[in-house]
Formats: sequence, structure tokens, C-alpha cells
Amino acid sequence: MASTAGLPERESTLKALRKAGLYGILDTGYSNPSDWPSISDELITGGVGILQIRAKRASEAEIRAWTPPVIEVCRAARIPLILNDHPKLAYQMQLDGCHLGQDDLPLAEAREILDPSQIVGKSTHSLAQAIQGEKEGADYIGFGPIFSTATKPDYHPIGQEDIRKMYDNISIPAFCIGGIKRERIELLLQQGAQRFVIVSGLLKAVSPRDYASEVLQRISDHD
Repeated sequence: MASTAGLPERESTLKALRKAGLYGILDTGYSNPSDWPSISDELITGGVGILQIRAKRASEAEIRAWTPPVIEVCRAARIPLILNDHPKLAYQMQLDGCHLGQDDLPLAEAREILDPSQIVGKSTHSLAQAIQGEKEGADYIGFGPIFSTATKPDYHPIGQEDIRKMYDNISIPAFCIGGIKRERIELLLQQGAQRFVIVSGLLKAVSPRDYASEVLQRISDHD
């Protein structure tokens, strides 16, 4: 295993996570990995507080090749960089953590692979799963899909009715995800949402920086 001497302290990662109102995902379905460093810089400049690399159909070798330039951008800005699944790769490449789906490796097993300084996120698709995710020890959760989304076409949207209940029942950061665009932010804020993941809206924007900045301004105006 590689040395983890270059990893940020766990508390600094958690502090950045708690500050984040907007979570960006570098998804191979909507972006070319060669563009990820510039996209990352735009997203971070626009106010995105945490980034994830999601390359579902890529090989480990491809992920290893694509990730280092993004690490440089995120480290310079002190923004956590998370890898979707692949806890061993997240450990070896000294990322800030990994994100697990319901069908991925159990969270406890991922913890055994990762360094103690690294964090683990969990996708949840119901109020019960959200509560269970915190009990399992997740550092944060994704909650959705709120709306239907081409990113995960096989997942039925869970709707908005449990958003406020979810935030009332867990204490870790929770990000609403799934079909979220900037024009839906006010509606979701009214339903109790506090943090958001946006994928295609950010990646397909003419200016990801301006798109992110506008989303965060809408959150700020609601506060």
C-alpha cells in the first residue's frame, strides 16, 4: 500500500464537508476526463465545496491516469476529492475518501481498507436507508434520486416528501441528488433541503463556474 503522508487531516476534510452546500461530480457520462482539471477549477471557483470522480465503466488503470491532475487542483484549493467506489484506489492515490452505493462494498469493509483520515459517503434512496447510513458510520450521505435522472435511469425517483424528515433524523451532512437543476433549488429549499449534488447541470453548462455560483447564491438568498 502507498504512504498516506500527503493526506489532509480528517478533521480538515470533515470541516470542508460541513461547509459545502454544493457537491460536484466529474462523471464520464457528461465530461471528458481530459477536461477534468479545467472543469474542477471552474467548479471550485464557482463555490463547489466537494468533488467526486465517478467513472463507472472505466478500468482502474484509466482512473489512475485521469485522477492526478484533479488531485493537484483540489489540493491547491483545499477541496476534498472523493472517488466513487474503489476504496483501495482511493487509499493508494491518497484521495480524501470514497463514496459507496447500496450495492457496493459494505461501509465497514471500506473503512478497513482506507486510512483513518479518509472519509466515506453513502448513497441512500429512502428515509430508512438515510438513517441506517448514519448508524453504519457514514461521514455523509447522498439522498435521492429526488427527481428522475438520466445519470441513473434504473432508479425510481423518491420524491420530495421525506426531505425534511431526513434532515430531522440524521446529524451528518446530507446532499439531495438526482435530477437537480438550478431552477429547482428554491422548491427544494422550501421542502427543507440544505445541500445539493448537481451533475449534468454543472457539467453541461456553458460556464460551470457561473452555474455553481448562481446555485449557491440561491441557497444564500433563502437563508
